[in-house]
Amino acid sequence: MSVPQTVPTSRKPRTPLAPYVFIGAAVIYLAVFAGVPILKGFQLSVTDTQLINPNGGSPVGLDNYAALVGSEVFLRSVVTTIVYAFCTVAGSLLIGTVSAVVLNRAFPGRLLARAVIVMPWAVPTVAVVLVFRWIFNNDNGVANAAFSALGIGAQGWLTDPRYGMLSILIATVWKVSPFVMLVVLAALQAVPDELYEAARVDGADMYSTFKSVVLPHLMPTLRIVGLLMTIWSFRRFEIIWLLTGGGPADVTNTIVINVYQQAFGNSQLGFGAAIGVLGLLLSLAVTLVYFVLETRTERKNRVAV
Repeated sequence: MSVPQTVPTSRKPRTPLAPYVFIGAAVIYLAVFAGVPILKGFQLSVTDTQLINPNGGSPVGLDNYAALVGSEVFLRSVVTTIVYAFCTVAGSLLIGTVSAVVLNRAFPGRLLARAVIVMPWAVPTVAVVLVFRWIFNNDNGVANAAFSALGIGAQGWLTDPRYGMLSILIATVWKVSPFVMLVVLAALQAVPDELYEAARVDGADMYSTFKSVVLPHLMPTLRIVGLLMTIWSFRRFEIIWLLTGGGPADVTNTIVINVYQQAFGNSQLGFGAAIGVLGLLLSLAVTLVYFVLETRTERKNRVAV
């Protein structure tokens, strides 16, 4: 007696829906809370909308952008933003990386040291500003007390144009360096121990080990952290505004400070929106440069392999 054979049916494998659900939720969130405000900002930037009548602006085309191109204040704010971003990112990456390398080594009290160094990142920005306003106080600040003890004399940290940028850079780097330290420390702990052991067998010193073993593993992390820090520096407002308000003599007047002053100080919402749009384009340009460099690096690595 013959047993009937079952003919296998060809079925297409089901496409998992979970990735699309998670990605779709993120896309919807960004479209509502980021895309809509950006489009509204573009729309506002081509009008002469005033703060006292936010719904009564008239279209002016590209007049706001034309005025910005010839504005010395705006061009100076762009340069100030670039200088601030470069110094902040460079200082934070340097201090954060060095701190991570030190804290990655075993020594008594390492956990306590990690907790203490992370504290500036956890402290609210307003509290950080209050601390540094006290440190840089002209009359009884810690900085001037130390300078006077050294015979240098008191300095106007927040009132002298020579020290305005330096003051906000010190406060910013102190605040954001722990974030870099945390990320780099996580990357350091992912470096295989076999590589360290091979470097010791080859007789490599500490500098050679870091250059040939550690740094290549850290570069992808440092690049992405550098990009994030740059974007955050372009849009950082609280520390600068609460410490110097864009002064003294506009030496700390970055793009975001300029947006606030034009939109809410001078009641020019349309003009302020145009500044914000150009600031967004500057951030996108930096991001594009990063992705171009990252793509080239990946291609070189593939060829080397």
